[in-house]
Amino acid sequence: MNRIMLYQDDASGLTGVSNVFIDSFMKDANDAQLKIYLYLIRMFSSNIPVSISDMADKFNHTEKEVIRSLQYWERMKLLSLEYDDCRNIIGIRLQAPVADSNGEPVAKPLAPIVTMVPATAEKITPAKETMATRVAPEKPSYSADQLRTYKDNEEIGEMLCVIEQYLGKTLSPTDLRSILYIHLELGYSMDMLEALLEYCLERGKKEMRYIEKTAMGWYEQDINTVEQAKAGVSKYDKTIYSVMKALGKNGTPTAKEVDYINKWTGSFGFTMDIIFECCERTVLAVDTHRFEYADRILSNWKTQNVTTIKDVKELDKAFRNKPKNGGNGSGTGGSGRSTTKFPQQDYDFTALEKEILSN
Repeated sequence: MNRIMLYQDDASGLTGVSNVFIDSFMKDANDAQLKIYLYLIRMFSSNIPVSISDMADKFNHTEKEVIRSLQYWERMKLLSLEYDDCRNIIGIRLQAPVADSNGEPVAKPLAPIVTMVPATAEKITPAKETMATRVAPEKPSYSADQLRTYKDNEEIGEMLCVIEQYLGKTLSPTDLRSILYIHLELGYSMDMLEALLEYCLERGKKEMRYIEKTAMGWYEQDINTVEQAKAGVSKYDKTIYSVMKALGKNGTPTAKEVDYINKWTGSFGFTMDIIFECCERTVLAVDTHRFEYADRILSNWKTQNVTTIKDVKELDKAFRNKPKNGGNGSGTGGSGRSTTKFPQQDYDFTALEKEILSN
């Protein structure tokens, strides 16, 4: 089990828990963040090493929650994290809390955000690590005091003015929280924010929820630069977004969703009218796992050598005429093609949904 040694640069002003921490930092922290920070102080005072899994087990949190808490305190400049070559945390250096003359935390909100793997995870090679899917961090509940502090920051204030010009409106507190999440938690620079806004506005989307979801999608696809964003967006043509819309999906498609669509149009060779027919049936049948559901239907159609909407109608007719006792049935469609191999479960939507969910 990996252990993390604790260090501290400055012990002045600390009597167990710093008064500055209690007065200025504690009010904005959530439950998990407070527990992790206090636990670190406790373990440091006893010179006892810790691990991510130890802290997760002790407070009944996930390892991701522990890591997010550590990231939060690093952004607030109460600690700094040290990593090995595989991005495992190997050290935590505690730092003395500092507040300004008004009692507000002195933090550097523009500090870079680093995605980390749990310290107890099996070490992987850098080549494998680059293939791992990132998970967007949770959105904090920024308080009114935090919003005022961030707006008073000169650099952030200028950024917000630019965003308001893009959107043509004054940012509401809800909008501001979303922008801060994208900027601080997802680590978007001003250039990336401009690329994000231009992308969304080109599609007629000004809703902050859409903008936030798109930002999370880019983050999880490890898109970190304007060049990567433009390259990633350019590969998603109208076909991709047409199918996404037909399945009731908004935002940037994930790599898996793109793979599904490319399979349907490429290796399956289906025309758009057949794919849209499948999408319509999928939306009417299920609310979740729609890509998986549609893929099962199209896979069945591919097995049945469907090439036109007429073929689909023939399969529908064969299913309706199939004996209820489960017999093989007989009959042909208008084109004379055999439909005796059409299985009932192809249109047993309830059974199909249960099978998808079980997988």
